[in-house]
Amino acid sequence: MKRMRSRRRALLAGLLALPALNALAAGTDLPAAVDLRADADRAARAGAPLVVVFSRHDCKYCETVKRDYLKPLATQARYRDRVVVRQINQDSDAPLVDFRGETTTHARFAASEKIRLVPVVAFYGPQGRRLAEPIVGARLPDFYPSYLEEAVEKSALALTAR
Repeated sequence: MKRMRSRRRALLAGLLALPALNALAAGTDLPAAVDLRADADRAARAGAPLVVVFSRHDCKYCETVKRDYLKPLATQARYRDRVVVRQINQDSDAPLVDFRGETTTHARFAASEKIRLVPVVAFYGPQGRRLAEPIVGARLPDFYPSYLEEAVEKSALALTAR
């Protein structure tokens, strides 16, 4: 009986700690991709791309790109209601619906997109069409915002040209 109470307490303590651990781990995380097809369609209706950052949990450069560039992009008045930003973790088996509506995982989708090194920021339209060249790596901090803005604008133009 005593052992059972002890296990219950340990389980309860573990469950109570989960939100704190998730908040700590999610400090720079963006919304995880769940349904790429729906997200790309929603972004296209707003006249913008689906912006996907391919990341890994142990990638400090990914954290920098998410924190310093993608989170601010998603909150800028110019893009806030247009750009849909999602995160795909190359090292995760989280379920994902791809652009064809098929079920896969984050890791398998990243592999199918030939993502080897991260971070990679990719710009998609409906049906998974690439709208601009992806931004690979962290690049130069002074120029990264302009790379990002240029790719978003080029993607928006590609959507209207279809």
